[in-house]
Amino acid sequence: MGANISGVTPEFDRSSEPRLSDLPENCVALIMMRLDPPEICRLARLSRVFRRASSADFVWESKLPPSYRAIARKVFDEITLRKLLIKKDLYAKLSRPNLFEGGTKELWIDKNTGRLCVSVSSKAFHSVAYVQQIWWFEVGGEFEIQFPSGTYSLFFRIQLGKTSKRLGRRICNSDHIHGWDIKPVRFQLATSDNQQAVSLRYLNNNPGHWSHYHVGDFKVVNPDVSTGVKFSMTQIDCTHTKGGLCIDSVLIVPKENARKVVESE
Repeated sequence: MGANISGVTPEFDRSSEPRLSDLPENCVALIMMRLDPPEICRLARLSRVFRRASSADFVWESKLPPSYRAIARKVFDEITLRKLLIKKDLYAKLSRPNLFEGGTKELWIDKNTGRLCVSVSSKAFHSVAYVQQIWWFEVGGEFEIQFPSGTYSLFFRIQLGKTSKRLGRRICNSDHIHGWDIKPVRFQLATSDNQQAVSLRYLNNNPGHWSHYHVGDFKVVNPDVSTGVKFSMTQIDCTHTKGGLCIDSVLIVPKENARKVVESE
């Protein structure tokens, strides 16, 4: 009898195996708080429990910067803000470029760092974007916003030559390019808390190709206080003319993204 019992292999009941879908929804949501937004979205596809957990307000509020309310008020009116009470929807909106101040600027939240990115277009400079021939060159701007804590890099996006399309092909007119290799351009930034950066650069990028010229970095310690940023580029040596320059925008990104910006040229 004992031999017969020992020879029997009991059938394993697979229904007793724990599954991911058996986890309580609040536990799944707490796990998601430790993940990046793209990972949260991927997990939401696994089951209804994960999908519901991924919509929890406290999950997405942890991905928004502390100053997200002030940032949202920069780009959304009160009617839109009332529609974005769900933090997941608000995050989705803020993680895409949003125009503000009459379309001259745009901002978005970087998905990897949770910090702010800002682009100031040439329209905000109150000047033409293409310089054909001048003696004195100076362009600049300023703005103020509550940046999340961290270090930020500021770039000017510049192109030598003027591009256009002909018969479906992109061509560059480089006839007016001159003078930028004689004396360097002075790039400068200053913040409202007295941080400053200056760099001198010759403009020598390939005609017809956009390049990001790094002006400098600044650090934000207190996200509850607005930081004002002034920036400029000047070449005021009147011993020679210069021309053939396109100015697209000024870009501010978390310092960790600076390499990616340069490599995207």
